[in-house]
Amino acid sequence: MKIKIMAYAVMFLMVLNGLAGCGKKVAEPAAAVQEGYRFTDALGQEITVKNPRRVVALMGSFAEIWLSAGGTLAGVTDDAFEERGLELSEEIVSVGKFNSPSTEKIIALNPDLVLLSSETKEHVALKEVFIQAGIPAVYFNVTHFEDYLSMLKTCTEMTGKHEQFQEKGLDVETRIKEILSASRPQTTPSVLLLITYSGGAAAQNSKTMTGKMLRDLGCINIADENQSVLKEFNMESIVKEDPDYIFVIPMGNDDDLARKNLKETIEKNPAWSGLAAVKNGRYILLPKEKFLYKPNGKWAESYTYLWEIIYGTK
Repeated sequence: MKIKIMAYAVMFLMVLNGLAGCGKKVAEPAAAVQEGYRFTDALGQEITVKNPRRVVALMGSFAEIWLSAGGTLAGVTDDAFEERGLELSEEIVSVGKFNSPSTEKIIALNPDLVLLSSETKEHVALKEVFIQAGIPAVYFNVTHFEDYLSMLKTCTEMTGKHEQFQEKGLDVETRIKEILSASRPQTTPSVLLLITYSGGAAAQNSKTMTGKMLRDLGCINIADENQSVLKEFNMESIVKEDPDYIFVIPMGNDDDLARKNLKETIEKNPAWSGLAAVKNGRYILLPKEKFLYKPNGKWAESYTYLWEIIYGTK
């Protein structure tokens, strides 16, 4: 009888050990998560990042996205202060301009992550520098809202603040869908989108940030079909197309200077005043905060601004 009892006891212990073993297998995914978040960046690099705390963002918009994802910053470029107006602590160091950051200052901060743009050649040139320094450098390409949403998702995965993706990402996406589905006239307004600089202006097609927003809103961009408009500022082609709206995005920090440049370059052409958009008050200067800089969490506001001009009361 005692032998049977002992045998049952041994069997019971074996079952318990088996269950414990199963418990360890279930816990393995959690251990894998602790190893870091794995993903592929815009340059095709396989990246593993584990709970980064000392992050350097080499674009103001990327700094804002990282903060929106619940992250903390050790360094940023000047545009984070000058263009974005971010509320940053005095401990956060400026590492120079976004197109000429100081690698010495970046490395001195001992970062565990650097955020860079794959569309900025000066950033791509730093790839090997950070590899040699053993610093994780992650590249993103953010032009359209979908790109912003993807970057925000990746950043919230790195920070573990998943609720931020809902608030700063999915909720914004819902508002944009509501704007695009709103009732509007069955028209397809034609548009000319220009960006100004000190020497004049250049047309932008629907592949650009604001160009895509206009296309999403049902507009026809004359630079998509007429390559002569896109390649150079061709007044003859513009007069021929005679767009319903002309939108202008000023570069630089001085709107008055932008207007002066417009008057001294394109507006002095006699044909300009004859365009339908000019005569009908549809020649509009767009605020750079919404259309030159990435709107990030305020992308829906940019869509709303354009919708009201084209289909609303503006």
